[in-house]
Amino acid sequence: MKKLILGIAIVSSAFVFGQKDAKDVNAQLQASNKAAMDAYQAKNYAVAAPKFLEVYNLMKTSGQDDKVYMYYAGLSYALANNVDESIKIYTDLINSGYTGVQTNYTAKAVKTGEVTTLDKNTWDLLKKSSKDYTDFKTEQTKSVEPDLYETLSTLLLNAKKNDEALALIEKGLAKFPNNAKLKEYQGSALYATGNTDKFLTNLKEQLAKNPNDATNWYNLGVLQAKTPATEAEAIVAFQKSIELAGTNTTLLNNAYQNLVFTSIGDDPKAVETINAVRKSNPDEATKLIDARKERFNKALPFAEKWYQSNPESLDAVTTLREIYSITKNQAKATEMKAKQAELEAKQPK
Repeated sequence: MKKLILGIAIVSSAFVFGQKDAKDVNAQLQASNKAAMDAYQAKNYAVAAPKFLEVYNLMKTSGQDDKVYMYYAGLSYALANNVDESIKIYTDLINSGYTGVQTNYTAKAVKTGEVTTLDKNTWDLLKKSSKDYTDFKTEQTKSVEPDLYETLSTLLLNAKKNDEALALIEKGLAKFPNNAKLKEYQGSALYATGNTDKFLTNLKEQLAKNPNDATNWYNLGVLQAKTPATEAEAIVAFQKSIELAGTNTTLLNNAYQNLVFTSIGDDPKAVETINAVRKSNPDEATKLIDARKERFNKALPFAEKWYQSNPESLDAVTTLREIYSITKNQAKATEMKAKQAELEAKQPK
């Protein structure tokens, strides 16, 4: 699953309340808003979040339920790694139907050519009676509702609340059926909740739309490798992942490692079977030993590629040494044994 990445340009607003008895509230709003903005710009998100909530609550008390400040609070809590508070706010926003869509009203000053943002009443008044402004325009901001679903899905998955995440993702996909991120997160949630059959279907659907997704090919290989009947397909999927991985060394190493062990199969079980028939049916044991050796020969080039891609991996070196031993390449096995000792000496004690 992809790491949660958040960011937004938060715009400070001006608060104006006409009533005389609201001056104190307005001053408090200005102070809280400034504190929230300053903290956010300084990346002090743990301070910014409750301040944005304070702004929201003050405005609501004054009759303005502007949930954009609740949104800013949820974003700040997420950036501060306060997952529980962020989940609560994003859940409330989604349940309230918040979309973040706003209408901006602008006009251009005739004398200066400067474009000014106005409130609706002033904009209507100037448009009807003023010759000092021209080029009156309205513009709607983009909905943030898909972002709410995407972010909350990631937060829930990171918090291991997989069932809740899956329910939310399915709700989001009902509204935004072509949302690629929600489709991706759905796969993660299905896998985490043990719905591997649905996850497999999800992966195949995504790969049909984007056959160049290395991660999805890798995940497909992982699922197929769990079933002996689809091990050959798993090897193809891992190889496809490697072709597309580019500079993603983690994905490359994992794919090579899985190629090795998928090719070898359940070796402890194979050894157990050989030992069980060795005395009673030596001919059958010989066939099983040859088949085992053939599987290790098949895995050898993948293990060598794994080692080449990450020569400091103790797992890669140990696995390659064992394969060389079983395939009777003693010189290479000795070389890997020395490399293993070198890496083990570097391990923290």
